[in-house]
Amino acid sequence: MTTGRPAGYSAISNYSRVEILHLVQEQPRRTVAELVDATDLHPNTVREHLQRLIDDGYVVSASEHRTTRGRPRVLYSATDGINSHSPVQHRRVRAAAERGDLMRRVLPGSTPDLDTAALHQIDALVEDLVDAGFDPLVDERELTVELTPCAQASAQADHREVLCSVHLGIMQSVLSSADGPLSVDGMRSSCDPRECIVQLLHSAQRVPQQA
Repeated sequence: MTTGRPAGYSAISNYSRVEILHLVQEQPRRTVAELVDATDLHPNTVREHLQRLIDDGYVVSASEHRTTRGRPRVLYSATDGINSHSPVQHRRVRAAAERGDLMRRVLPGSTPDLDTAALHQIDALVEDLVDAGFDPLVDERELTVELTPCAQASAQADHREVLCSVHLGIMQSVLSSADGPLSVDGMRSSCDPRECIVQLLHSAQRVPQQA
């Protein structure tokens, strides 16, 4: 399946970019100066990492609205598909849905367990995960996404918590951008830190909150 990215082109294969993405996921509208202070990286290095994340659709930038004199600062936020939208991510989501529909027409199989909107979300999610270096295994009936083995978790064992948080945030962002009933419910606990199974949730499964 071709997605248009060069081989090995993954913004989150570099831990410094993962760290920056984690920071803007936790607190949007950050400046380069704030990210420099948080990471101890050179400002030019931070800018290069941010541009790579923007190019992959994981981060968006906006100019600060000022009511006083002076050049407005550039503020960076993680793409979440709800409040922060990336045109790069939207193009990829649409392209993934088109490729998924084509594959289902060319290779008809059993009746899908999911509705069309959910299938398009899965299409977008799988392509993004493959581009990030994963080999995802999706169970449409159980709504799970198995990412085992996670090469990044092994290579960055000391930063597993940050890595998992960033990956879950990206997955939710992709699902939200695809605009369907699925969302990330969380990661299944495991005794093996190398094992990674993400549980999805269909909106029809949500229990309405009592007033």
